[in-house]
Amino acid sequence: MILTIRDDFDLARIADSGQCFRFNVCDDQKEISGERGESSGSPTYRAVAGDKLLYIRQTGGSEYELSCSEDEYETFWREYFDLDLDYSGIRERIDKSKDPYLFAASEYGKGIRILRQDPWEMLISFIISQRKNIPAIKASIEKLCALAGDKIGEEDDGSAVYSFPTPQRLSRLSMSELAGCSLGYRDKYVHQAAMDVASGAVNLDDWKALPDSRLMEMLLGLYGVGVKVANCEILFGYHRLDAFPRDVWINRVLDTRYPDGFLFDKYAPYNGVMQQYLFFYSRAGQL
Repeated sequence: MILTIRDDFDLARIADSGQCFRFNVCDDQKEISGERGESSGSPTYRAVAGDKLLYIRQTGGSEYELSCSEDEYETFWREYFDLDLDYSGIRERIDKSKDPYLFAASEYGKGIRILRQDPWEMLISFIISQRKNIPAIKASIEKLCALAGDKIGEEDDGSAVYSFPTPQRLSRLSMSELAGCSLGYRDKYVHQAAMDVASGAVNLDDWKALPDSRLMEMLLGLYGVGVKVANCEILFGYHRLDAFPRDVWINRVLDTRYPDGFLFDKYAPYNGVMQQYLFFYSRAGQL
């Protein structure tokens, strides 16, 4: 299907924003609609979310070609890409004269959106992310999916694409199988999280109704989940857009650019969007 998106939307920046680990660029000649499209110079991206698989590319201007049906777009991908929220309007909150660094970051990161991702998938993904770089995180997650997910597609080279494992499937893996996914010391955290969710001791869907403070408290009660992982889960798994995860990049920005404090009150309830601009900009060497 062909979709027109007039708000901020940049596939490359979303894929490289650090919030998603199964959204990647692939062959720019990947078939989407059944015919090889005209070469637009824009690569195709593959998004895998839960048991859903999408190929998407920009075909020119505000138009995008998606591999899904209109029904699947309306029932899943529209919400996934958070297309009902005005991100250009959020950027307009930033005063260039009063906050020039964030303004520059927002211009550099324009097109990033906070994806509406699954709390279970994000919990496991960010547990794995601790003290790992992004390529290593992605590699571990793909190994886990190949081991315990279902085949949902196939690439042009014949390699399979797998769904993200359910808690039940993941809980049945042995510690040696988890270790084979290059999880390191995180294998025991992943195992316990899977056991807790599969058994019903933890109901991540029920937690959607909790206020932010209580949600943070419950997440911190999980084995291997600290403040940074909890904040990532709140922002990327529960789509609470005021959450502000802090890692080494964000701490450097706050120390260097905001010694008198970041303007959290000014940017509420969208501090998480601002965090993404700052993270993306600082990782590009703009400190």
